[in-house]
Amino acid sequence: MNKARLKNQLSSLALSMFRKDFFGIYHGSLSAKTDKSRFIINTKEAVFDDIDENSLIELYFKKDYRWKQASIDADIHQSIYSHISEAKFACFSMPQFTTAYSLEHNMIIPKDYFGYTEIGSIEIVDPKQFEDWYDRAQSEIVLYFQTKKTNIMVIRGYGVYAYSRDMHEMAKKLAILEKSCRLLMLSDSANLCDFD
Repeated sequence: MNKARLKNQLSSLALSMFRKDFFGIYHGSLSAKTDKSRFIINTKEAVFDDIDENSLIELYFKKDYRWKQASIDADIHQSIYSHISEAKFACFSMPQFTTAYSLEHNMIIPKDYFGYTEIGSIEIVDPKQFEDWYDRAQSEIVLYFQTKKTNIMVIRGYGVYAYSRDMHEMAKKLAILEKSCRLLMLSDSANLCDFD
């Protein structure tokens, strides 16, 4: 796939995810592997509802001056691409219902059809302390993906990391996860109201 087309697809996906409140103005990351040792990722100044040519940067796995412009999550994306061969796209998002649900639960067990059939149960990972999370995240995220044989990681109070061979499949699973968590929260609140 040519890089201009790939950047347009990343831009469209970023806008869709921003509109669904998966990304904040400067919060989140989205990338695509372009070669065995290169990937495109948003810059740290990227505004997700207006990703353009200047908001995306191609990085080599070997760090150079361009890494200073890249998203704070670039190390994590590089680690995913270098350790998981089927990863062609990766993202970090903070979907509000999934993140909120993660604060009070240890597992996401969808009760809706699409969540149950497409996602299944997902363990919520506790990062323990946030102070050194970025120091640990690069290795812990990849280790989790490899040992749990999954491509979605929900981190309590932090957000969701995901990767896929297909950009649209990744977005679809994140959307289904978010809808399932929203339904679980609505169900929980309805059950609470029944006791009043």
